[in-house]
Amino acid sequence: MHLRQFQAQRMQAPRDFQAIENQPVCVEIGAGKGKHAVLFGQQQPQSKLYAIERTREKFEAMQKQHQLSNLNNLFPIHADALPWITHALYPAQVEQFFILYPNPEPHNPAQRWLNMPFFEFILSRLQFEGQITLASNIPEYIEEAEQQLKEIWKLPYEKQVIASDSARTHFEVKYLERGELCQQLIIRKPADYTTRFDDFMPLLGQSHAG
Repeated sequence: MHLRQFQAQRMQAPRDFQAIENQPVCVEIGAGKGKHAVLFGQQQPQSKLYAIERTREKFEAMQKQHQLSNLNNLFPIHADALPWITHALYPAQVEQFFILYPNPEPHNPAQRWLNMPFFEFILSRLQFEGQITLASNIPEYIEEAEQQLKEIWKLPYEKQVIASDSARTHFEVKYLERGELCQQLIIRKPADYTTRFDDFMPLLGQSHAG
C-alpha cells in the first residue's frame, strides 16, 4: 500500500485558532470527555497536555472536567485534529501523542490513523525517542496498525495488553467491564528517523491561497 503525501499547506486554520509556544508538549487526539486528559494532567504536573476533541458535546464535557480539576497544565482544544496539528505544532515538539480508542472506521480503512498520509506529519511533530500510544478494543485494528508500522512506517513498537482495572477513558472502562481484550501499541520514533515534513513549520493560522 503506497500512501500519497499529506497536503499540509492546504489545511485551513481551525476556527478561533490560537498559536502555542514552541515548547515540549503532549497531545491527545480525540480526547472525548477528558477523563484521560485530566488523569494525565494530575499525574504529570510538569507536562503540558493539549487535548483535542472535535465533537462539541464531548468537548464541553471535557471543559467542565477541566474547570472542576483546576489544572493549569491541561489545554482542551475544540477542533479537528488535522488542521489544528498542522497550524499549531512545530517539528519535533511533541513528547507523547495519545490516540486512545479511535473510531475503528469499519467501512473506511483509509480513515484509520496509520493508513492516513497525515500519520507522516504526526511523526514529524514527535521528538526523537518520543512515543505514540495507540489503544483499541478491536484486535483487527491493532493487527493492521502493526502491519503498517512494519511495512510502511518502519517504526519500533511494543504491543501491550491493557490491565483489566485500567480506567483511562470512558470507553476503556466500558470495554474492560464487558471482558473485552484491550491492547495498545507504544510506538517509538528512533533518533535517526526522517519524514518529508521535518522542516515544515506550523501554519499559525495562515490559510493557503488558491
